[in-house]
Amino acid sequence: TASGAKCRISEPREQWNREKYNEQLERYAFQEPPQGMGKEEVEGWVLAHNLLDADFTNFNRWLYNEYMLLNLRVDKKRLPAKLFAATLDKRCTEYAEQHGLAKVPASKRKEMREALEMEWLKRTLPSVSVTEAVWHIDQGWLLVHSLSEGVADRFRKRFFQTFGLKLVPWSPLDYCTNSEHVDLLLTKTPSTFAEAP
Repeated sequence: TASGAKCRISEPREQWNREKYNEQLERYAFQEPPQGMGKEEVEGWVLAHNLLDADFTNFNRWLYNEYMLLNLRVDKKRLPAKLFAATLDKRCTEYAEQHGLAKVPASKRKEMREALEMEWLKRTLPSVSVTEAVWHIDQGWLLVHSLSEGVADRFRKRFFQTFGLKLVPWSPLDYCTNSEHVDLLLTKTPSTFAEAP
């Protein structure tokens, strides 16, 4: 099974040609971070078939008739907090003993912390997340393969940045054509299902 959220384009506009979509996807495609990447996040579009591929020049790899497949890749390096703190404490203790100090001065501790962080970040692989989506360009709706509001918010921001279009989450109320049905839905509470005794 798959779970996801349906969104719609809030303000329809003229359709772009394939070259314009390609230009924008290339502009906001995932870029490999520099070797000395810190803890900052790096994000961008990648092809659905391989998260290492951000080359959108071949339309047949991401555009299928009126459907566009999009993957938003986000890389972030994280250090193991407890292990990092323990290593820093050990190094500070060793430094204090070597220099005959009762305690490492705050400025030196900060310097040691930054140096250790850079040392570890060089060796740490990023955690990688990919959010998949399919966009029906002609009908103006998208399916985003996530129910997380944080993921959806990031996706909406990147989508707007890339295409200049606002995404609005679809509600069950959008399917109601009768105002009485809308009122009924708004007054109902969720039901609990249980096995029969």
